[in-house]
Amino acid sequence: MLQELTIDNLAIIDHLSLNFSDQMTVLTGETGAGKSIIIDAVGLLVGGRGSQELIRKGTNTLKIQGQFKVASQIELDDVLNELGVEAPDRILVVQREINRNGRNVIRVNGTLMNTTSLKRIGSRLVDIEGQNDHQLLMQPEQHLGLLDEFANKDDNLLSQYQETYELYQSTQRKINQKQANQQQWAQRLDMLEFQVNEIKNADLIENEDVDLQTEQERLNHFQQINNALQIVQGALSGDENGSSLDAIAASMESLEEISTFDDEYAKLNESVSEAYFNLQDAANEASRQLDNLSFDEGRLNEIEQRLNLIADLERKYGGSVTEILAYYDKISTELDSMTENNVTGDELETQLDKLIAKLTKLGGKLSKNRQKAAKTIEKEIKKQLDDLYMDKAVFEIKFMDHQPNTFYPSGIDQVEFYIQTNPGEEMGPLAKIASGGELSRVMLALKTIFARSQGVTSIIFDEVDTGVSGRVAQAIAEKIRVIADQSQVLCITHLPQVAAMAQHHLLISKEVHDDRTITSVDELDEKSRVDELARMLAGAEVTQLTVEHAKELLNMAK
Repeated sequence: MLQELTIDNLAIIDHLSLNFSDQMTVLTGETGAGKSIIIDAVGLLVGGRGSQELIRKGTNTLKIQGQFKVASQIELDDVLNELGVEAPDRILVVQREINRNGRNVIRVNGTLMNTTSLKRIGSRLVDIEGQNDHQLLMQPEQHLGLLDEFANKDDNLLSQYQETYELYQSTQRKINQKQANQQQWAQRLDMLEFQVNEIKNADLIENEDVDLQTEQERLNHFQQINNALQIVQGALSGDENGSSLDAIAASMESLEEISTFDDEYAKLNESVSEAYFNLQDAANEASRQLDNLSFDEGRLNEIEQRLNLIADLERKYGGSVTEILAYYDKISTELDSMTENNVTGDELETQLDKLIAKLTKLGGKLSKNRQKAAKTIEKEIKKQLDDLYMDKAVFEIKFMDHQPNTFYPSGIDQVEFYIQTNPGEEMGPLAKIASGGELSRVMLALKTIFARSQGVTSIIFDEVDTGVSGRVAQAIAEKIRVIADQSQVLCITHLPQVAAMAQHHLLISKEVHDDRTITSVDELDEKSRVDELARMLAGAEVTQLTVEHAKELLNMAK
């Protein structure tokens, strides 16, 4: 249940700190005092959409914090474990901060998370029923979801169906695409096969073009290289009149003899010695290069042909061998994908037939479960409506006739709620027949049933009693009180019958200080509750009679 709620800078609320109890708590007050804003704050804590427009004028940051005491639930515990949230003593502290700069910070027990993750947790904490939520009953396409809330205790079957349905949709799209774009598909496939084979047959090696160009340069300038190496070898290794190295060696020996006479001579000797040995290495290398030097016209032709092939591929697929190989990897992946999906039309049809058979089987099981649950709900709704002074009403969940091989995202079923409100009238769609007050009572009946099965810690009713009065209002009050035996209930109401039924009563009011509206909350004692109920009964002028009536309502509730 929700134990504590702190709100800072939300709409007309500058700061509120509230404590909540179990069972039923009612929130009353004049229209516009801020009752629904408090519910909006709870909605933000469980993943509702945040907006900068909610931030109080003149401030930059909206902050909300709530503390929940949660019972052990397999579904909730699985979500908490997945998100890495620890909940010692079964306490969850949810914090949310919205800034004008767009920053949205969410923490659950100190763990940062996004809005999607918060919704997964929040759906197990609070169920908020707004004054317009009975409009769901006006939308037949929403009725299947309401039925599934009760029917699918284990939604594994529905998950299997939905996974199969996605494959069915994907296969159907492939068939349609293949039929519509057969020529384009074939042309693309042929082009990719040609390009992949052309590059593959070239058997390129990384940086091969650079190495080949270097070798080509050597062969094209063979004579120039040979002449240069001959000159170097002749100059350094000598001829009949002696070599340059011999002269340098003689110089080195002379300097060696005088090196001990002066440090400068020693340095000069060191420099000449170093030059001698370097030139000796150069002479040896020139000799080796000459020995290895040869001209192979056939090899030069091979290189030129190879470079011409690479240049042709570079013109088509990239500016270098590296770019060509990268392009090859890309089109190979695309070709593999197209080849895998390039099954024949017959093969796709075979796949589709198998998926249709599986969908029919899974959809049939889902439908059977739903029809069984529908019968149970119809009986339960009947009992609840009897308590809500609709004892003559007949409620039915109607399953539309199913056409073979017709599938929907959530099964093979299309359902709609039907009702007969008075004897002798025809059974018809709830959305067309029921009045606003009747819709409110049907929704409350559904919520009473679901409260026993959903396991949420708190249920919030935001003026769900709109459009009713008198004994019906009293019946709704009693029904909400019954729900409070299963879950904590927070209820915003303008009906004194509902307010009197609560174990706890909060009065929401607003005042103007320094030209700013400020909302305040007071927990009412017995006397204050009588005064507030009398105001709700009488409106503008409270009389002794309305005070007595208020006391009577409280005594009846007890």
